[in-house]
Amino acid sequence: MGIVLKRKIVFFCYTKFTMQLMMYIGNDLIEAVNVDRERIPKPGYLGNFKRCLKVKYSDLIKQAGTPPDFLVINNSPVTTGSFTNDNK
Repeated sequence: MGIVLKRKIVFFCYTKFTMQLMMYIGNDLIEAVNVDRERIPKPGYLGNFKRCLKVKYSDLIKQAGTPPDFLVINNSPVTTGSFTNDNK
């Protein structure tokens, strides 16, 4: 997808799932799941993912002896690529 503005073409990509919930045990990343940015503020949305991950990896959590840590990251691009078309 691109937009042409004054001889510039700027490409961008928008994805609804540009954020991830990451589960760590110690320094090890166990799993990252895509989350809907618009639903994050809704009560229970992230909690549901956390519960599912804790159940899925319950044996690993017991072996580690430490509770998992969760982190939500925004993995959308920081900059957009562009180029100028100087051909006349």
